[in-house]
Amino acid sequence: MGSMFRSEEMSLAQLFIQPEAAYFVISELGETGTVQFRDLNENVNAFQKKFVTEVRRCDEMERKLRYIEAEVNKDKVNIPDVRELPRAPNPREIIDLEAHLEKTEADIKEFSESAVSLKCNFLELTELKHVLEKTQLFFNEQDDVSGGLDNKALITEDSQTASGRGRLGFVAGVIKRERVPAFERMLWRISRGNIFLRQADVGIALEDPITGNEINKTVFVAFFQGEQLKSRIKKVCAGFHASMYPCPSTIQERDEMLNGVKLRLKDLEMVLNQTQDHRQRVLVSVAKELQNWSIMVSKMKAIYHTLNFFNVDVTKKCLIGECWVATKDIGIVQKALVDGSSVSGSSIPSFMNIIETMENPPTFNRTNKFTRGFQNLIDAYGVSSYREVNPALYTIITFPFLFAIMFGDVGHALVMFGFALYMVLAEKKLTAMKNKGEIVNIFFAGRYIILLMSIFSMYTGFIYNDIFSKSMNIFGSRWKNLYDHNSIGTAQAFDLDPAEAYMGTPYLFGVDPIWQMAKNKIIFLNSFKMKLSIIFGVLHMIFGVCMSIPNFINFKRKADIFLQFVPQIVFLCCIFLWMVVMIFIKWIKYAADPGLPTKLGTSCAPSVLIYFINMMLQKTQEAPDAGQSEKKAPEDRCDAYMFDFQHTLQVGLVVVALIMVPIMLFGKPLHFKLTHGKKSKRSSTLSRNGGVHPAQDQSLELIKITDLNKENSDTNGHGVVDKDGNQEVAFRPLPAQKKEEHGEHEEEEFSEIMIHQAIHTIEYVLSTVSHTASYLRLWALSLAHAQLSEVLWSMLFSKAFKMEGYIGVAAIYILFAAWAFFSVAILVLMEGLSAFLHTLRLHWVEFMSKFFVGEGHAFQPFSFNTFLETEGEE
Repeated sequence: MGSMFRSEEMSLAQLFIQPEAAYFVISELGETGTVQFRDLNENVNAFQKKFVTEVRRCDEMERKLRYIEAEVNKDKVNIPDVRELPRAPNPREIIDLEAHLEKTEADIKEFSESAVSLKCNFLELTELKHVLEKTQLFFNEQDDVSGGLDNKALITEDSQTASGRGRLGFVAGVIKRERVPAFERMLWRISRGNIFLRQADVGIALEDPITGNEINKTVFVAFFQGEQLKSRIKKVCAGFHASMYPCPSTIQERDEMLNGVKLRLKDLEMVLNQTQDHRQRVLVSVAKELQNWSIMVSKMKAIYHTLNFFNVDVTKKCLIGECWVATKDIGIVQKALVDGSSVSGSSIPSFMNIIETMENPPTFNRTNKFTRGFQNLIDAYGVSSYREVNPALYTIITFPFLFAIMFGDVGHALVMFGFALYMVLAEKKLTAMKNKGEIVNIFFAGRYIILLMSIFSMYTGFIYNDIFSKSMNIFGSRWKNLYDHNSIGTAQAFDLDPAEAYMGTPYLFGVDPIWQMAKNKIIFLNSFKMKLSIIFGVLHMIFGVCMSIPNFINFKRKADIFLQFVPQIVFLCCIFLWMVVMIFIKWIKYAADPGLPTKLGTSCAPSVLIYFINMMLQKTQEAPDAGQSEKKAPEDRCDAYMFDFQHTLQVGLVVVALIMVPIMLFGKPLHFKLTHGKKSKRSSTLSRNGGVHPAQDQSLELIKITDLNKENSDTNGHGVVDKDGNQEVAFRPLPAQKKEEHGEHEEEEFSEIMIHQAIHTIEYVLSTVSHTASYLRLWALSLAHAQLSEVLWSMLFSKAFKMEGYIGVAAIYILFAAWAFFSVAILVLMEGLSAFLHTLRLHWVEFMSKFFVGEGHAFQPFSFNTFLETEGEE
């Protein structure tokens, strides 16, 4: 849990790798997923980088793999999943893989081209067969109409002359069914109605040889007279992409041609089947290795893309790269360097050098499958700053608990628990599934969040004693039954008066089930849940303020503990924690026990809200029975306050809270002004006396010794020598102009801190009020959920129990189905989503704003697993 409390400590490392071992080393680092590389060639053109040729080769192989995969999917061949991810191929395997992919692509293209050619011929012969069959039907109909007369003298084929008087020519062909109406209108227009068109559907769907889609076509025969009409018809057919086929005019020639076409179709169909079988065998063998090839090419491309981040030294014998690595993982990286060098057979080992930097490192919170969902909730708001306290650790408990306060129902929680438990138990099967859908991916990623929310909701459901809007009388009610059927009527609801019916001891666990039947249930639950929301809200905010202490200690800002944390926590406790204390005092001191004095009974219980308002307005509190106290005996009169010195204590708390405001406003700016001025004076004095290193003195500037000699002036400064004893740089006092600029910079920093602190103080003081009120959403949503559940029960399912006979039996099944559907759809899904979003807001705004900065950038390691998962989602 160390990395959950605070992000991992990061180191900036320099890698020195031999060129022949670079590929293998990066491959090993990609398998470990422990380093984030920095691009040292960011300003270099992409086409001028060292490994751009290899990246292009990988792109070409990916193109071939996409083509092969498309052809495999086109033939609906199953692509088996990979059980174990293959490692990145070595350079020799890359050459073999590239040649194999090229040969496979060429073979599949050859199969596809030959298949398209054969299918085109098959389609043409099929259309010709239908044309011959349909035209024969047309001529047979004409013979029946003409009474068996010979029509040969009247009808001729379009290839023969049709110019003779009384002779008709005809054109036969096939056209798409959807184009027939327009085609018919066009023929009528060009011939002014002098063309006789006969048409008939093919009857079966034909296959497009290129796309493989089904197409519906119609056979047509156009009868005409004259060569001019024949040329016009052919032009119209060409415009409508209609296929024209030769058709003899005599029945003997048509029969002879039809038999020849059928014979050719039979031979062509056999050739097509053999070609398809051979193609299928090739694609099945390719599909077995397709996933492995894709993963290997993806890894290879990622390696070369990463190598483009490296610089080449002057001698071109070493690749130099920089990367961020978690300090705990340095040993893993060193092992990867050694393993990569040994696999490549390099005689010179690769090594790593840790370098110091002032750059802000990335934030790396190590997670597992349980904590990843909670960490994603925090990262969605903002990535934690480096080494900042991580709110995700506490969110694991606080998030499902606050959700459960709003979603307290045992029955609805059981439905949610079953759904979450299924996703947890079947996570291996669900993880292996592809294309689950965006909604399913969201639910699956948060399966452990849903599981904890359901468990906590079952707990709060037992506290509220609520299961599908009904109560459970497990331990026996602690209220007397003072009513009978005649006194309460048919409504079966009554007012609960604790002075008369309460036995004096509470229900063992949760709310007494008798409140489910009481008319004043809403009044009781309103008060109970409202106070609960205030109590947990104030405690949640106090915990958020306290979480700033580890940040101040870690970043060595101990002054902020006294100038920021102490005023904030004192201000919050003096006002709002005191309100929580008053709630507990009221619960403990006042009770409905007949044995207690009247002034400690429920009639004298004060309103905590009125106390709080009068406390802030500095008004004197009146007793609850102020208008009737004269009629009561002195010992029975209610007290104005819950204890004697309450008014004095409240005045003191308000005064202390008001004193904290100027401390929050002026504390940090004044501390900066005082400490910064002292440090500047002390460093200037010590630097002149040689008591401090010049680099620590902000009143000195660094210059080269060569520039110093050029100026030929007395610097009265300090020098730094190299390993040979030669002085290279020197420090000298700042000139007067630069000292003035330095002073102006101090004033500018002071003004910025003052403005920032003023904004922060105003925001904090106002937000304590608004955030406390914001936690009332816990009460509002809990009440809304309970009321919606009760409405669904009373308006739907309970109606079935009032029906008699067979109708009542059928109504139970029907209304139960409706009640179950609306319960899951509205109360579990919609209300659950609403409670989830409100809980998210309470954590992001009310809790995390007290200590969370969130100005970091996430650690994005070079990992093959992450790369492949992202590629699969895309």
